[in-house]
Amino acid sequence: MPVALSSLILLPALLRQLPLAAKIVILTYDSTYCNDDLLGVSPTERARIAIAGVEGGEFWHNALKRPPRPTELDIVEKDATASLARIRSAHPDIAAILLECARFPLVAPAIRRAAKLPVYDITHLCRMMLASIA
Repeated sequence: MPVALSSLILLPALLRQLPLAAKIVILTYDSTYCNDDLLGVSPTERARIAIAGVEGGEFWHNALKRPPRPTELDIVEKDATASLARIRSAHPDIAAILLECARFPLVAPAIRRAAKLPVYDITHLCRMMLASIA
């Protein structure tokens, strides 16, 4: 199952909202850590998921340094939109984007403008939870 405070909790519900022929991309900091055990979906649903990370980009390299080096938001945006462009060229049937990295909500508006697709992130999950208890 997905980890407790991850936007991946939204994944099964988002898949059910999309047409069966459509895919969702999970955009993450490092796609090598986003394995099937974290997704919490059936094998059939897994076929509708593409995963992309920003490995190799400046944001990725800066975060690996000790101590981590801060990265300007325009660099995070550039790395995320470049990764998204690569995965979309391989999967033209992507209909929605789920941001898994906690830094990505800050650049979600730019990703939404560039992709012209619905974009979801951890802030959507937090708002749902707060609305349910408020």
